[in-house]
Amino acid sequence: MPVPSKSFHRTDRVSAQLRRDVGQLVHEAVREHGLPSVSVSDVEVTRDLAHAKVFVTALEPERALEAVKALRDLAKEMRYQLGRMLKMRSVPELHIHYDDSLDRGERIEALLRDSAARVLSAD
Repeated sequence: MPVPSKSFHRTDRVSAQLRRDVGQLVHEAVREHGLPSVSVSDVEVTRDLAHAKVFVTALEPERALEAVKALRDLAKEMRYQLGRMLKMRSVPELHIHYDDSLDRGERIEALLRDSAARVLSAD
């Protein structure tokens, strides 16, 4: 009988831990460097734990690119800090991405509201 692989569960645990710890580091970076307010929405770790995609959302979407660029510049420093926080043999390389799902959701919601308003005013 084959032994079930635990790697899937490990990546989930590592992703969750990184979400918490990177979220804390991003919060500190926003304060220390005067960056636009962003928060970590998700972290996806590769199976070999070598890379982590860090997805961030911005309170001010128009300043999101500025925040993402600054966080990318700080990624190596954050990885070093993670290495001191985590009990892992190696810390994944951080890749910062903007999560625009909230922005798209708001746009869709606005379109639906406008559409409903037009239908009601046409009656």
